Amino acid sequence: MSAAPQLLLVEDEPDVASFVQQGLSEEGYAVDWVQEGRRALEHIRQTSVDLVLLDIRLPDLSGIDVCERLRLHQPDLPIMMLTALDAVEDRVKGLRAGADDYLPKPFAFDELLARIEALLRRVEQTDRTEVLRDGPLALDPAAQTCTYEDEEVSLTPTEFDLLAYLMARRGQALSRDTIHRDVWGHEFDRGTNLIDVYVNYVRRKLDDVGCPSPIETVRGVGYRYTSCTDEEDSRD
Repeated sequence: MSAAPQLLLVEDEPDVASFVQQGLSEEGYAVDWVQEGRRALEHIRQTSVDLVLLDIRLPDLSGIDVCERLRLHQPDLPIMMLTALDAVEDRVKGLRAGADDYLPKPFAFDELLARIEALLRRVEQTDRTEVLRDGPLALDPAAQTCTYEDEEVSLTPTEFDLLAYLMARRGQALSRDTIHRDVWGHEFDRGTNLIDVYVNYVRRKLDDVGCPSPIETVRGVGYRYTSCTDEEDSRD
């Protein structure tokens, strides 16, 4: 997934689109907006999109048609329908067309945000069994193995989870609070340097097998995974 999740808003009402786009942008999402179904299909063919917010009533193709066409070529792309059509039969039709979620208008922005977060988490969880690769560095979540140029890197389960978490979010500047919550599963105690210690453990073990550390310190924020194939060492 990109540094900022890339969302596509397909909505023909400018007031609604402006409200949603501004709110999501303030929450750290990158949001593109189109008003027509055909433009949405063209945009998705040309640009990487992490999630689609799709109205049903559009001036050309209906949202149902757009959803069905998307599902033919991108079965795993998260799609949420945002529409004034809130009858049970409308929801059933949207979900059967392939939508992952359906939120009737008017809606509370906090609920929209929570549903987007849930859909994106579901994608991340689905991808956890895929081997993560960065040049000669490979992590296999299913086997819990890490190798560099086919040489095994001996990581503890926590070290493995930390490296896999950062690697799966390549390019993203992640705060210590976020890393601690997602890897350790609870809130971060700002009085400890636990994350810094584990990052150093991982860096040292990668160094031991000749792998340039891909974990970069982001001053005032936390850490970012760059690449073990960069010519310039990214360590702080």
